Parts: sequence; structure tokens; C-alpha cells
Amino acid sequence: MDFSEITDQARQAVTEILDAAGLKEGSIFVIGCSSSEILGDQIGTATNMDSANAVYDGIIPVLRERGILPAAQCCEHLNRALVVDRTAMEKYGLEQVNAIPQPNHAGGAFGTVCYERFDDPVLVEDIRAKADAGIDIGGTMIGMHMHSVVVPMRISLRKIGQAPIICARHRPKYVGGQRAIYDEKLM
Repeated sequence: MDFSEITDQARQAVTEILDAAGLKEGSIFVIGCSSSEILGDQIGTATNMDSANAVYDGIIPVLRERGILPAAQCCEHLNRALVVDRTAMEKYGLEQVNAIPQPNHAGGAFGTVCYERFDDPVLVEDIRAKADAGIDIGGTMIGMHMHSVVVPMRISLRKIGQAPIICARHRPKYVGGQRAIYDEKLM
């Protein structure tokens, strides 16, 4: 497996999502990542720290340079809790929980990598459905962390490594029915 290619694919994917989603500084971007699926294995069966680090190296620097707050989803064994920086927890009034993600037990490779590499990582149980956009790498089910109206996004990539990706962004709800006029920039 060429991990530099995984990094390049992850960087391209997040850049395309951010360019199309129009997020503002301080927005939350959720990442779900199956390191097993990237390698072509079934989710949860072949945890791989190298693929998780490659995804981190592609996504997190792009988010950081644009002022977007990353939220790294852990696996189902931690109830899909999220690794965030303490500043994001404080900004959004989230509650810290006590667990440390582990690659082969509970948390998954990507959650573990983020916990090890973020400046001041904390684990939160949820982000109260406040993610403004996100990427699901390998069917990790990030939808629970998104705002209530989620729009799927098509980008030029369909996979990172062997893992299928699903990209999404939030848009405000339409209200008012047929008489309403909508702001095209928010659609």
C-alpha cells in the first residue's frame, strides 16, 4: 500500500469538500475513518496505524490552515465518541468523557492517531449534531454528528485507498413553503 497516495487522496477530498461547502472559520468538520476499509478489508478487522496516519496527514493540516475544527469519530466500541481539541470542546460547551482511544480495542486507529497528535485532545461523547460538513471513509456512519439537514456531496474521488467515501455538508432548513424566497448562497 502506498501511504503517500492515501495522504494525497485525503488531502484532495477534504480540499474539494471545503471548497464546495463554504464553511466559516470555527465550523466543525467530522471525520469517520476505517483504516481496515482503506486497505480493502472489512471495517474493524485489520486496524492499521499507517493508513490512519496517512489520512491524518492529508486532512488535518488542511482543516487547521482554514480554521476549521476537526472532530475525529471513534469506533462503535466507544459509542462513536469524538476526539476534539479542548478549544473546540470549550467553544461549543461540550462535555469531556473519560476514555483513551486504542487502535485494537476501543476507538480505532484514526481516533487513536488524533488523540496522540492533536495539541490538547479530549474525548467528548457527542458534538450535539453540530458538524457543518464531514467525510465518512469506509462506512463509519458519521450522520449522527451532522446538523439536521445534510446534503450529500459529490467530489471527484469515490474512494480513499480501497474505502468508499461519502461526503456531506449541512444547509439551513427551508421554511415558508411555496411563497418563500430563498437565499441562493445557503442552498
